Parts: sequence; structure tokens; C-alpha cells
Amino acid sequence: MSDNDGKKTLGLRGGPRAGNVKQSFSHGRTKNVVVETKRKRVVVPKPGGAKPSTGGAAASGGDPSKRPAGISDAEMERRLKALKAAKAREVDEAAEREAEEKARAEERERRKAEIEAKEREEQEREDALRAKAEEDERKKREAEDAKKAADAAAAMPAPEAEAPRAAKPSSAPRKAPERDNKNDRNSKGKAARDDGRRSGKLTLNQALRGGEGGRQRSMAAMKRKQERARQKAMGGPVEREKVVRDVQVPETILVQELANRMAERVADVVKSLMNMGMMVTQNQPIDADTAELIVEEFGHKIVRVSDSDVEDVIQQVDDKDEELQARPPVITVMGHVDHGKTSLLDAIRNAKVVSGEAGGITQHIGAYQVKTDDDTLLTFLDTPGHAAFTSMRARGAQVTDIVVLVVAADDAVMPQTIEAINHAKAAGVPMIVAINKIDRPEADPDKVRTDLLQHEVIVEKMSGDVLDVEVSAINGTGLDTLLENIALQSELLDLKANPDRAASGAVIEAQLDVGRGPVATVLVQNGTLRQGDIFVVGEQWGKVRALINDKGDRVEEAGPSVPVEVLGLNGTPEAGDVLNVVDTEAQAREIAEYREKAAKDKRAAVGAATTLDQMMAKAKEDQAVSELPILVKADVQGSAEAIVQAMEKIGNDEVRVRVLHSGVGAITESDIGLAEASGAPVMGFNVRANATARNVANQKGVEIRYYSVIYDLVDDVKAAASGLLSAEVRENFIGYAEIKEVFKVTGVGKVAGCLVTEGIARRSAGVRLLRDDVVIHEGSLKTLKRFKDEVKEVQSGQECGMAFENYDDIRPGDVIEIFEREEVERQLD
Repeated sequence: MSDNDGKKTLGLRGGPRAGNVKQSFSHGRTKNVVVETKRKRVVVPKPGGAKPSTGGAAASGGDPSKRPAGISDAEMERRLKALKAAKAREVDEAAEREAEEKARAEERERRKAEIEAKEREEQEREDALRAKAEEDERKKREAEDAKKAADAAAAMPAPEAEAPRAAKPSSAPRKAPERDNKNDRNSKGKAARDDGRRSGKLTLNQALRGGEGGRQRSMAAMKRKQERARQKAMGGPVEREKVVRDVQVPETILVQELANRMAERVADVVKSLMNMGMMVTQNQPIDADTAELIVEEFGHKIVRVSDSDVEDVIQQVDDKDEELQARPPVITVMGHVDHGKTSLLDAIRNAKVVSGEAGGITQHIGAYQVKTDDDTLLTFLDTPGHAAFTSMRARGAQVTDIVVLVVAADDAVMPQTIEAINHAKAAGVPMIVAINKIDRPEADPDKVRTDLLQHEVIVEKMSGDVLDVEVSAINGTGLDTLLENIALQSELLDLKANPDRAASGAVIEAQLDVGRGPVATVLVQNGTLRQGDIFVVGEQWGKVRALINDKGDRVEEAGPSVPVEVLGLNGTPEAGDVLNVVDTEAQAREIAEYREKAAKDKRAAVGAATTLDQMMAKAKEDQAVSELPILVKADVQGSAEAIVQAMEKIGNDEVRVRVLHSGVGAITESDIGLAEASGAPVMGFNVRANATARNVANQKGVEIRYYSVIYDLVDDVKAAASGLLSAEVRENFIGYAEIKEVFKVTGVGKVAGCLVTEGIARRSAGVRLLRDDVVIHEGSLKTLKRFKDEVKEVQSGQECGMAFENYDDIRPGDVIEIFEREEVERQLD
């Protein structure tokens, strides 16, 4: 038995052992997993088995006989150390895993506690609000019951002892329904909480958070939702009173816009339309008749409007007499070119304006204010005088109160003088004739007065009612008299305006400034234009960013008859447009868009051929007429308009000038692109091309020409258009020959024996065959011979032989007319 005790039974040692591992997942979830672990075999030497020896065997305590072959004591010791380190690491890792698991469990418990605390806090707040609502409702019912009891007691007197008994039954049975209502409200409140409804005060975050899917809800919708929840908590929904609205409906309107104007849900409007058989979405338009049916179905009133009604916001104010105040007169200086209009105004203003104009001629409308010696304020408009600026003079006459007609005493009445007279008569404004240049030796003022009689302008000296003054812009003669007559005329007109209303005025000139953007020179006619005003002018709108007077100073406001430069437009308006101040930017933008659309439709209607005959006639005209295309860029709108009008007058039935594009501002790359596509030159008037445009023009071979005087531009275009004219063919008759005899020559045909009776017969010339002075053939000669020799020409009095090209019907007695053709270049008038 003792021997067997020392022996071990044969078996599997270090086999797999079962164990549990806890796995952690997100959101605090865990899972226990059964795993098997395998023991590692560890070789431990038996105690007392090691014999004393030197080296690593004694230190390790192992038995060298039982050690695996080839392993030294040092290797054995190294392996034992590695085993111990591995066991230590396993212990450390197990401790770390246990600590992490413990931390995660604590974090889950903390989060769970926080969520439960929030839910309890939310529940307590809702319970408090519900309790408060129940208390208010109970107090309200008690007050109503007490009031009813008092009213009943007052209506039917009873013994004092019976009153309490009568009152008791009314209060006793109220508790059970109250508990029922309370239970109902609790259940409703719970359902409301389940639906995500929140009670309490509405915050901006709640309003902006919106519903599901990121959809934002308006503040009004949140308030309506809160009101519905409160009504439910108070004992049931209460129907709101229907609000009847006046709905403005244009000719076409989007379904969504119609729903917004009715303050109804878009889904309800779409459903109503589908019930009517119209399958539409909220972004589709419907006509006014359909919209009227929808508006009436929802119980509202329809107000029909048209697109043009957007301009009704521009106030048409009828000024009262007590609101009117005196305003300075607006004087327009008109006359023929180089008659001294600007020099005369220059003398009045004591400034040098004419020196700043190219070529010494006025090419823009200038607006100035002058204060006389008696502190009378006058507003002067200086208009160009030459023929190209007819429209500018017309605009000056439309906004003026008095016209000063300047006529040079040494030149008398000229074409533009007559035109200015007609403008003044059409505008119905009084006229003052200023006979200028009386300091010159050849001046003849009486001739001027006599010439004016032919145009129904009778001055005072000729027993008429038109004031006339002899002036000299050089030495200042008669200027005081001219100003006195202007002041006298303005007093007779009794000019007044209301400065305390929305401003309105006329655009005298407009330009695109590189540094300041679109700039309009506006003459205020009514009201006061202030910085910050929102306005609409023609097809453009804007907000007054700055006002600059005629001296270049910034001003805060401009009253009636004051010319100012207005900055802040979104585009360059047309000269002659009317400026009106409106209330909001939305109104200004809407009016400008409507006007732009109307102008586009009008241009499209004018340019379109409506019938087949018109289309054929237009095509035939386009084929028959040669066109010279050009692009025009000018510094201001008035100059561009004048150049375009001058271009329209150039040409005849064969050639015409076509302005592809005209605009204000520098020549840009897009202008070069259009010119290249059309094969047209670019004409710049007081403007230049930018660097990019110059480079592109050089690459593509587009010609750019710069001008500062309009006459030079007109002359160059006229010369270029003349080059498109077909040359004029002129005939020069050089001789006559009479046929004496007709011969038949083999291989040639009939040959006429002729006598040259006048001039010379040439082989290269053209010929006509005359019989009884009637032309029966025109052609050329096939041969011209003298005797048997072919010659170039035959002199008068000599005989020769002639044969016609492709013509043999010649007889004795016929006359041959000999002529030459030459081409002459034509010029446009």
C-alpha cells in the first residue's frame, strides 16, 4: 500500500475547464457567455531531487536527467521567468477588466438615475399644472353655482331654513363626476405625454425645433397646438369663431399662395380642388375663376385684382391749398448749337462749364441752381443744341416752367432753334428770347426778331407778348435784365408745390459710374426726397444711399425744383423716367418687375410679324437692304439715346445702320463677344474698354473706336455705311455709226458695213442697235474691222465693219449707238 501511495494514477491533466465571461454592449446591455479555458502545463522540479552542482542547474533546482534534451540551465531559468511574468500579466489584465466593468455598471446606474429624475420632475410639473387647472375649474364652477343659487333665491323667496336644504343637493352629487373627470384628464394627460406634447411656457427653441423629419413649425402653429392641448385639459375642445377674410386674387395664383392669403391649410385647399376634379399640387397655378370658387367654399370674400394694380401703391395725392409752398422756377436753356447757351449760363453761374465739354459743345443735360442778388433761387437746365439730341431737348421742355431761347445775333434762326420753339409750344410753357452775341460787329438783333415772326414768336418789340433781352455772354451785357424777366415770369406763374409728401421727380440724365454704380440726375417736382427713401423709377428701384447737389456736396434731402444726383439704384434707368417714393422694398421690387415684364411683352409684340404677308414682306426687305451692325457704349443714358437716334437716320432704301446693342458704362468682354458674333465694330463714346475686353478684342479681331464728339462718330459711321452702297453706273456716249450695207461672211455671220458719223467706235465699248430711233438690241461687238484688219477703234468719218455678239438681225439704214460704262462710288447724304 505504501508503494502504491507514492504513485499517481494515469489520467488527463490540464484538460479544458468551463468558465463564464460577461460581455458588455452599447446602451448598458450585458451578456454572459460560457467559455472553455485550457490549462498550461508547468514543469516544477521535485523538492530534494536536485543534487548540488555548479552552474545554472543548482540555481534552478531542476533535475538535469528529467529536463528536455538540449536545454541548458540558463534557458530553463529564462523560461521560468517568462512564465511568471505571463501569470502576473494575466492577473493585472483580469483586475483591469473587472475595474472597467465596475465603472461601466456605475455609469449605467448614474444615467438611469438621471433619466428617472427627469421623468419625475416632468411628471411633477405636469401634475402641478393639471392640479392648478382643476382648482381653477372647481373655483369657477363653485362661483357659477353660487351665482345661480343667489339668482334663484332672489327670484323665488323661501324660508331661511329651506335654503340650505335646497342648496345641499346641488353640491353633493358633484364629487363623483369630478373624480371621473379627473381620471379622464389623467388619462388624457398621459396620452398627451405619450404623443410628445409638452405643456408649460412656449419657448423659441420649441418653436424652431419643428416636427418630425426636420420640418420647422411657425410660432402661430405652436400656439394653436398649445391652445388645443389646454382646451382638452379643461374639459374638451372649444370651436373657434370663423374669421372671414378679403382675399385678393390676381388673374393667376399659385395654390400655396391662395391658401396663405386665406390662412387655410394647403392640404385642405388641394383636397377641395381634387373634389372639383382638378389634380393639382401646391406649386401649380390656377385661374381667377377657379380661385373664386375655392375662396367662396372656405367662406371668404374674393377681391379681384389685375397685375397693373401693383402700381396703385404710388400715391396720387391731391394737395390742399394750405399745404402748398412757393418753389423755385425751373428754367431750360434751349437753342441752336454754338449759339452760346452754355456760355450764357456760365456767365450767370460764374463758372467754367463749357471748357469741360469735348469740342466745346454740350453733350449732357446739366442741372444747376443759381441764387440771384435778391436771394431768389433759380434752377437751370442746359440742354444740347445739335440735331442728335432732340429727345434731350424734349425732356428738358417737359419738366421746365420757363424756356429761355438763345439765338445768336450774328446767325439768326437755325434748324435747332425752330425745333426748340416747337418743343416749348408743345410743352405749353412761356418763352423768353435771349438774343446773344450782340457784342459782335456783325450782330443784327432786329433780323432775329424778324425771323422769329415766321415761326409765330412775336417779341415785345414787335408788339407781341414774348419777352426778349439782348445779352452778351462775353462781357455780361443784359444778364441782370434777363434774370429780372425770369423772376417776373415766375411770379406770374405762381409756382407752388407740397414739400411734405412722398417725393416724385423726373430723371434728367442717368449713367453708370465705375465707383458709384448707377447714378441718376433727378429733378424733384413734388415732395422731399430724403436719404434712406425707397423709390421706384421706370423699370428700376432702389434705396437712396446718397444725394449729391450740383456743387458736388452731399445733402440729406432735396425739396421741389432741386436737382440732385441719386445713388443707390439697382440698375440704370432711362432718361425721362419718373421717380416715385414708396413705402417698402417689396412694393418697389414688385412694381419694377411688373414694368419690366410689360416692357418686354411690348417689345416682343412690336418685333413679331403677325401675318404671313408681313413675314414675307419683312424677309424681302431684309434681303434687299444691306445692314451695317454696330455696338454703342456711352458714358450717360442721354448720349447713348442720342447716338442711337442719329444712327437710325443714317441710310436709305439700300443701306441702313443697325444698332445691335446700346448701353451705359465701360466696354466689357460680353460686348466684344456680341460684336464678334455679329461682325460689328464697337463705338465707345466717352468710355473705354477694360483690360480684359481689350485683350479679347485683339485676339478676335474686333475693332473698337473711341469718340468724344458725336459729330465724328456720325461721320465715321456714315462713311462706313456708304461703302455698302452699290456703285453707281454711268453711261458716256462716245459715238454713232450708220449701217450702209450688210454682208454675209462665212464663219462670222452677218457683218454690217458702217460709216462712223459721230465720235469714235471702240471694240471694247457697248453698243445699241437703233431702228427708227427705237432700241431693238443692246450688247457688245464681236468684231470691229477696218478693211481686213481687226482694230481697237475707228475715228469719225471713216468706214468700218461691225458684227454683233449673238445677234444677226441688222439692216441697212440702222444706226449703231456706241457707249462706255463707268462706276462711281456713292455717298450717303
